[in-house]
Amino acid sequence: MKELERKILKDGVIINNDILKVDSFLNHQIDTAMVVRTSSYIAAQFEDIDKIVTVETSGIAYAIMVAMAYGNIPVVFAKKTKSAILDYSNAYHAEVKSFTRNTVSEISIDKRFIKEGERVLIVDDFLAEGNASVGLVNLCKDAKADVQGVAVIVEKRFQGGRDRLEAMGIKVVSCASIEKFENNKPVFSK
Repeated sequence: MKELERKILKDGVIINNDILKVDSFLNHQIDTAMVVRTSSYIAAQFEDIDKIVTVETSGIAYAIMVAMAYGNIPVVFAKKTKSAILDYSNAYHAEVKSFTRNTVSEISIDKRFIKEGERVLIVDDFLAEGNASVGLVNLCKDAKADVQGVAVIVEKRFQGGRDRLEAMGIKVVSCASIEKFENNKPVFSK
């Protein structure tokens, strides 16, 4: 999406030639009109989705709007923190490394919320190394759900997440795909 690419060029900040900071419109303060347009774009790329899956917290806004674009299908988000209301013995689990925080978290989804045969779309704000997406794919596969793909708002293609997912047979769609950082600016895929 050219509009998103222009927004990234205008308002994004590259840190240590590694991290793209887009907190002014994507994941701290959110440009809600942009969320609507990116969500419509994502929904147009996949058919017959039963459920949207994401991981807390930055992907939730996008997951909800993609679900609304499909006509209000359910959204399930994996929890990163322990909760007194989640029965961990009746949940799917995966370990996920955070690229920006350099930490490993166990993510969990209650088994009641992902069912065998459901057509699932994984939605997140970013794709870098692919750790969160791979963790979510594995959770969904444990549930014997049918993962239709992974859709993200911004992809840093040079960090290999797409390659990992495609090697698993997963379709990947991004609204903005960055090939590399050059002269402190993102270079987008053509």
